[in-house]
Amino acid sequence: MVILGILIVLIVFLLLGMPIVFAMGMASTVYLYIANIDLSMMAQRMTTAVDSFLILAIPFFYLAGELMNACKLTDRIVAMSKALVGHIHGGLAQVNIMASMIFAGMSGSATADTAALGSVMIPSMKKEGYPADFSAAVTVASAMVGPIIPPSVAMVIYGALADVSIGRLLLAGILPGITIGATQMAFTYYLARKRGYPRYPRATLAETARATSRGWAAVLFPVIIVGGIVSGVFTPTEAAAAAVLYGLFLGLVIYRNVGAADLWRTLLGVTWGSVRILVIIAVASAFSWILVREQVPQLITDFLFGITDHPLVVLAIMVIFLLLVGLFMVASSAEIVLAPILVPVIVQFGIDPVHFGVLMVFSLIIGGGTPPVGVLLYIAQDIAKIPFAAMVRAMLPYYVPLFSAIIIIALFPQLSLWIPNLVFGVSPG
Repeated sequence: MVILGILIVLIVFLLLGMPIVFAMGMASTVYLYIANIDLSMMAQRMTTAVDSFLILAIPFFYLAGELMNACKLTDRIVAMSKALVGHIHGGLAQVNIMASMIFAGMSGSATADTAALGSVMIPSMKKEGYPADFSAAVTVASAMVGPIIPPSVAMVIYGALADVSIGRLLLAGILPGITIGATQMAFTYYLARKRGYPRYPRATLAETARATSRGWAAVLFPVIIVGGIVSGVFTPTEAAAAAVLYGLFLGLVIYRNVGAADLWRTLLGVTWGSVRILVIIAVASAFSWILVREQVPQLITDFLFGITDHPLVVLAIMVIFLLLVGLFMVASSAEIVLAPILVPVIVQFGIDPVHFGVLMVFSLIIGGGTPPVGVLLYIAQDIAKIPFAAMVRAMLPYYVPLFSAIIIIALFPQLSLWIPNLVFGVSPG
């Protein structure tokens, strides 16, 4: 009854429009007062949550991605993607998807992908005769691969809160990320043939080599991170720091297009963005400790065991639940609150937490492209200059490849686990 009351308090605060970090903080404080626990426990749990070397990877990955954006690599990525896939039916739409997959290896963020690539791709697609709403929908759908392909801040947050290997999680996103992109490219091929969308002539070998040589820096970025972790040269945090140095090297030495003003804006933006995430992690850690203390994970486990003991059915229930949560909560906030609660549950059913991490991140990210929260929809709609209703209608067909990708990833856990197991060995869990 106590925990039910606390959850009601949390929901009421959220409905009143209070930011989730304050709503969780207030609900946690009310619980500590009712349970007669010293309020200093709140500060202790918050401090412990962020007093971690591993957590430093979050601001470093943010900074590395922003530095790569400051290097203005977007046009180079688009040119390389055009040479590789522009000849496929749907031409520029296929380029949009491929560019998102490459850009994901730089930013690790669906929001950054939508804003940066959308500002280039949507006007270009409109200019070449593609409908504005279709251009925006392709951009939103393809941007969802951002937090899956490494580097991924979302994976780092999940690993830190769920006590799962960050190295395994980053590697786990590679094949699912390719799967997400491939389902969208196949669906776009079908739509392009049906609607008669144009395509480019196949690039010559020389044109492909030239475009690739100009975009090598973007491809090398995730290689440094993943390669450093796999080889044992870097820990995930050290790999993030090395990525920052790489971004600085490109901007200050190779391209020389990042000045002092750019660096200051980048550092300022990353500082505020990192502080927001870290504060949410700190407060959510205290709130999650309360839920664990009240045995909420065990209650959920007992409830699910009362329904089924089949891991695949449990995984399906979890994915549906996360998709519904994503409709109303920002993905990062939902992940921070739910990861410490749900991971102990899925482990009881024999589900690998690395596999679940990929599904959790992707399921919540889809919420970013779904009303009513739909952050990605609002960004693309603004760039495309179309009504929100038109944006939503155009997005509806692209839920087909998105949900198809979720089903494929859920049914074939080796898509997530094969590379981590190959590199680090099979996890004893």
